[in-house]
Amino acid sequence: MSVATNGPGPYAEPDVRDHSTGPVIDADVVVVGAGPAGSATATHLARQGLCVSLLEKSRFPREKVCGDGLTPRGTRQLIRLGIDTGEEAGWLHNKGLRIYGGERPFQLEWPDLADFPSYGVVRPRADFDELLARHAVAAGASLYELSNVVEPIIDSRTDRAVGVRTKDGRRFTAPMIVAADGNSTRLSLAMGLNRREDRPLGVAVRTYYASPRHRDDYLESWLELWEGKPGKSALLPGYGWIFGMGDGTCNVGLGILNTSSAFGKTDYKDLLRRWLENTPEDWGFRSKNMITPVRGAALPMGFNRQPHYGRGLLLVGDAGGMINPFNGEGIAYAMESAEIAATAMAEAHERGPGSPAAERALQSYPARLKAELGGYYTLGRAFVKLIGHPRVMRVCTTYGLPRRTLMRFTLKLLANLTDAKDGDAMDKLINSLSRIAPAA
Repeated sequence: MSVATNGPGPYAEPDVRDHSTGPVIDADVVVVGAGPAGSATATHLARQGLCVSLLEKSRFPREKVCGDGLTPRGTRQLIRLGIDTGEEAGWLHNKGLRIYGGERPFQLEWPDLADFPSYGVVRPRADFDELLARHAVAAGASLYELSNVVEPIIDSRTDRAVGVRTKDGRRFTAPMIVAADGNSTRLSLAMGLNRREDRPLGVAVRTYYASPRHRDDYLESWLELWEGKPGKSALLPGYGWIFGMGDGTCNVGLGILNTSSAFGKTDYKDLLRRWLENTPEDWGFRSKNMITPVRGAALPMGFNRQPHYGRGLLLVGDAGGMINPFNGEGIAYAMESAEIAATAMAEAHERGPGSPAAERALQSYPARLKAELGGYYTLGRAFVKLIGHPRVMRVCTTYGLPRRTLMRFTLKLLANLTDAKDGDAMDKLINSLSRIAPAA
């Protein structure tokens, strides 16, 4: 990392017409946001020898609203980052998904696949995010906490982002900038990249309860939320989850999609309370056992902000709407998009920043995203529209849950867990559907 108040960086000096007097911190790549997307990007880049400035507006440890549970898809990305996911390293393992759709739960183990590990993991985001950020530092990235980015720095000659300016007046410059600043993504908005209104969006709320269920071997998904006895009381909007944290607490929350008529018209905290008051009392999900306030966040899904690369800026994770519409999983896709983006940036760096060859390398990032996830997300957007109708969901839970083979297929589809080669008939069907669906 080099620090200077003037002079060229590793590329042609831009014309930014910048008269601020704060220090300039130069790098090969500036990554804005040190959540899973940003820290994974920084780790992959630093491993390939690039100088990386990783900016985080808060100070670790800090909390984020999330379910805290990862499927084997997320676990695979942690392993690819070189993270020890062993239980002795503080991870709680899960071996499958328990689904509630009515009165009786239905359990399925994660599929036995060559391309994915056989287990998922759980870890609180307050600890998880810091672990990934420190891992990026260990790989060689420079982490700048309390660095609140207020705007991009634009080269007036090329109209490209060549840096960012922080609230305290510092300027971080580089030929490649990464927006990993989450759903709000102030950096993307400043570059004119607005959310696509035709893509799904969810809202989730969650809290933590002291509970004897804290060491559950399964992630738990509630497809229906009832105010009382299933089928004989009010069916509440949305879906829910219960994830044991292994530390005496459970992460409990619910989400609603914008395809629901209740979206934006519901008191989500009250909805959570009404659902949980009808769970067994010995589970502990009552106000006296709540140990954190109920907090909420938006869930940007199905590539709801595009293009994922343009004018020197790459969008990764929630900034690019990477959340899976089928199941609301975001961390796995944040880390996947980070790895794909890092591969493109490392190639661009090798070809020479600012060159036509480097630009072609950067354009490979959105092309590869669409090739690998575009068709699958198109299927997911169709799925979201269907389940927005309560009657459709009721039919699915009533007639689908008792059929184990159908549910195994559904689990693979919703969690995006298939083998690319030599998979079974279910894998081949899901992969074929994803390839056939248009990537938009």
